[in-house]
Amino acid sequence: MQLNQYIQLIRRSLKGEDYDYTQGNIKISIVLLSIPMILELCLESVFAIVDMYFVSKLENSHIAIATVGLTESILTLVYTIGIGLSTGATAIVARRTGEKDIEGASHSAAQAVLVTMIIAIVLSILGVLFSPHLLGMMGARPEVIEQGTNFTRIMMGSSILIILLFMINGIFRGAGNPLIAMKSLWLASILNIILCPIFIFVLDFGLVGAAIATTIGRSAGVIYQLYCLKKGSAQLNLKASHFKWNKQLSYDLIQLSWPATLQFFIQSGSWIFMAYLVSVTGSTDASAGYQIAIRNIVFFILPAWGLSNAAATLVGQNLGAAQPERAQKCVVITTWYNSFFMAFVMLLFLLFADPIVSIFTDQAEVVKYAVQSLRIIGSGYIFYGIGMVMIQALNGAGDTKTPTWINFIGFWLIQIPLAWILAVQMDLGPIGAFMAIPIAESIVAFMAWYFFNLGKWKLVKV
Repeated sequence: MQLNQYIQLIRRSLKGEDYDYTQGNIKISIVLLSIPMILELCLESVFAIVDMYFVSKLENSHIAIATVGLTESILTLVYTIGIGLSTGATAIVARRTGEKDIEGASHSAAQAVLVTMIIAIVLSILGVLFSPHLLGMMGARPEVIEQGTNFTRIMMGSSILIILLFMINGIFRGAGNPLIAMKSLWLASILNIILCPIFIFVLDFGLVGAAIATTIGRSAGVIYQLYCLKKGSAQLNLKASHFKWNKQLSYDLIQLSWPATLQFFIQSGSWIFMAYLVSVTGSTDASAGYQIAIRNIVFFILPAWGLSNAAATLVGQNLGAAQPERAQKCVVITTWYNSFFMAFVMLLFLLFADPIVSIFTDQAEVVKYAVQSLRIIGSGYIFYGIGMVMIQALNGAGDTKTPTWINFIGFWLIQIPLAWILAVQMDLGPIGAFMAIPIAESIVAFMAWYFFNLGKWKLVKV
């Protein structure tokens, strides 16, 4: 495919045209789906990057950076639930869409919104009540708890917005219209970028201002999503009757979502442990440096996740259309694309870690740890890309249990013990924790590749 053809495809993908992903050229299907998904997830990461950038300009910036980083680490549990619910919603909606059952897809989407609302409200309340305790559990220093509790309370209280953003975007992806998902994140992120400096510096709310700006931005994104659902976008046609509680559909969604939630909980739990380990074996500077590195790592890994989500949708829709071999070809081609992208990012981190980190801080100790973290963790990027596509392909097929076991072995039986041995027993400190990450992620990639090639996912019923 020539460059001008790719440019035309990118334009088509950004117009949101209806397209049958169960027929025609697979490469075209991947590009049409993945471009909006990549842009969507890049913008999701912008929230933390923007907050980190602006609070780094405050007085006592190392405390502000540590607060934002530790709060984001806590919020990974909220993201986990949102991702788990969105994975279940994507699998069901994609399968019904592939079967050309628009009524079934719409009914499933409505039930997913209901289930999500119940769970998200409970999490928001708990987050507000226990914010200072959560920071303490993360190993935050007393000064971080004292100055950062209100920031954390607002961010945790907005859990309902975070989970709804993830889950409703999962519905749109499953229906084959990721452009709406992208637009909701564009709206939320642009508002956050505009409002952050206003609330932090102009209105002089300081660190709390970043939380207020982020919450307003996410609120706007959710309102836009609900508007699109109401007007019948993305080949969905939701009616009031679809929101009547359906025990079987809700049960099916939960059956798909709980392993996916556990799967990402295992992964995010290991990342929380890594943040804790860096905090207790290093210093506030080490923690701040690690958090700067992680924000950049997440920013650059999310485009690969966008490609992986495209593979999940293609697998779900093609299995619904009774085309398992086409589904497998979609995954193989997507894996090649992801590997090339991740190889480029790996070189970027290895060669340009210093100038990347310098954007966020000029404090020598913080820079030192951030650069070390970025280079060590970034060395495994190619393997991360392979593993992500394979795991999302299994999820898209409705086989959410196999990736859960893969993550349990890779992160809790390998990464956490290895990080503890290197950081504490071998006295390498934060560097040991950094080293454990690419080792464990590479093992996860090999396991995911093995189980995908077994082919049992082709027989899963959703």
